[in-house]
Amino acid sequence: MTNVKPKVKSKLRNAEYYDVQPIFDELHGKSKNNFIFKSLMSLISCDENIKLAFRNIKKNKGSRTAGTDNKTIKDLEKWDTDKLINHIKKRFNFYQPQAIRRVEIPKANGKMRPLGIPTIMDRLIQQCIYQVLEPIAEAKFHDRSNGFRPNRSAEHAMAQSYRMIQIQNLHYVVDIDIKSFFDNVQHGKLLKQIWHLGIRDKKLLKILSLMLKAEVAGIGFPDKGTPQGGIISPLLSNIVLNELDWWVASQWETISTKKEYSHPINSNGSINRGNTYEALRKINLKECFIVRYADDFKIFCRYKEDAQRMFVATKLWLKERLGLEINDEKSKVINLKNHYSEFLGFRLKAKLKGKNSKQADKFVAKSHLSNKAIEEIKKKTSEMISRIQRPKNQNEQTKQIGIYNSYVIGIHNYYRFASNVSLDFNKIAFQVNRKLYTRLKKEKFSKIGIIKFIYIKERYGNSKQMRFLNCQPIVPIGFVQHKNPMYKKRSVNKFTAKGREEIHKKLDTVNMQILHYLMRNPIPDRSIEYNDNRLALYCATKGKCAITSVQLEIDDIHFHHKTARKDGGNDKYDNLLLVDKKVHFLLHATIKETIEKYLSIISPNKKQLDKLNKYRKFLNLAEFSENSFVN
Repeated sequence: MTNVKPKVKSKLRNAEYYDVQPIFDELHGKSKNNFIFKSLMSLISCDENIKLAFRNIKKNKGSRTAGTDNKTIKDLEKWDTDKLINHIKKRFNFYQPQAIRRVEIPKANGKMRPLGIPTIMDRLIQQCIYQVLEPIAEAKFHDRSNGFRPNRSAEHAMAQSYRMIQIQNLHYVVDIDIKSFFDNVQHGKLLKQIWHLGIRDKKLLKILSLMLKAEVAGIGFPDKGTPQGGIISPLLSNIVLNELDWWVASQWETISTKKEYSHPINSNGSINRGNTYEALRKINLKECFIVRYADDFKIFCRYKEDAQRMFVATKLWLKERLGLEINDEKSKVINLKNHYSEFLGFRLKAKLKGKNSKQADKFVAKSHLSNKAIEEIKKKTSEMISRIQRPKNQNEQTKQIGIYNSYVIGIHNYYRFASNVSLDFNKIAFQVNRKLYTRLKKEKFSKIGIIKFIYIKERYGNSKQMRFLNCQPIVPIGFVQHKNPMYKKRSVNKFTAKGREEIHKKLDTVNMQILHYLMRNPIPDRSIEYNDNRLALYCATKGKCAITSVQLEIDDIHFHHKTARKDGGNDKYDNLLLVDKKVHFLLHATIKETIEKYLSIISPNKKQLDKLNKYRKFLNLAEFSENSFVN
């Protein structure tokens, strides 16, 4: 894995906007208390949930990909709201999935990964179901399951792995590779697992069964597997392997003892069961802990014999319980003191730190990028440099530089948790920089330039490796600093009021996903200065509207010229304003009906109205009075 997208909070804000968050909170709370849900379809098919589903998939980049009916989100956008809602409700009453489009994308190892793309209407239906199932399933998932879950990432999986090596001194790891996991999920078993989560709405289970058995165009009707590409597939895959998480936990960490021991609370809010584990070590049991990210997982053990027994037991359990085979060539027991183990694009090993007279030898986690990851980075950067070298025009080159910078920042953010990340990227940089010099030496490629992007300036501005092409900064691939991976705070939870407070605290920062989008998508036929200043302004304002102070999503971002270009205004930073799209319409509006419409939508307070008037005055347009709109 390489560039993992940063956490997206827009779906959380959308749920609050449509006032369905209390419903999801209640589902999560009831699931925690083992409530049995028999009437979920009324929630899934309610108007608010359907509207929320549309808004969520509209923001999804994949919504622009067509299914077998050749329709995308643009076709859905043309529907009348009430007609679309009624259509979805009818589909739920007589559900029959449309055929799935099959496509193949290249994997890092050169093989192809099959994807199943449902039609956009079926994706909307899946999103409706996903929104209601997620809070129920989240309440039942294991804490060390980190993939395809809200507010969890590869960073948390790495932090857990480091803890196993450094703190708990578990240096034998069971590496198991499940053979074609997504293609071999047993439908009947999955539906039973959903039932045991407390989801017992028979109509819903029937719809899920039909989704799993949906025809794949050109192939036929599958009798097993969950197609990668469907909105609900990641959630279903976690439900399948959730049973594995808790089975491994039952072998050691959740075993009950006759005597009750005190369990202090760790700084991250987790329970410290050290006293119980100390008692269990006196019994001949297999000490083991699982760390999982999607279908990629490791089981950490203290002794070689325990790891070997867990390897055999897990292999049998996967076969007998879930009907899944393992890849024998890639599955093995590894002694981390002697060998590396690969996980999520990293190589992990236990390194001897030194001896202390008061304690046994101390081992710490040592990690590098995996060899596959290094080769993939070299290949991708080489392709991007070629596109920078041979652009159709200046705007295309600006776009390709933005794509390159976005990619480099992304892989730095992902791999900085490797303890030897600087060493690895220095080796990568030698080859990448040589290609940059060789292919771009005929252009204005130099060490001198001005960095206008605040994020790049703050993070890379001190690097002597920084280079500029036609005055645009090229992010230095060899300049990266290690960061210790952190545990997820237990209090962070999108389905509790307190947990959402923790999430919203992080919203007052630069949203890297949007910054990357702006980098990759400069405005065509506009100056480099303008596109540069879009990024600089977005970083400086942290993505908030200059008038309303609302944090903006990609589709709502507009850049307003204080002095209009037709009046001699330029694209300099000081002449630009980051505003909400609706605010931008209002700033330029002259027709009474348009003004009343957007004033009514925005409902500005006195301070916001003063700001609107200030910038309308620059445009020589009439000011608004407090009586010119209805709150």
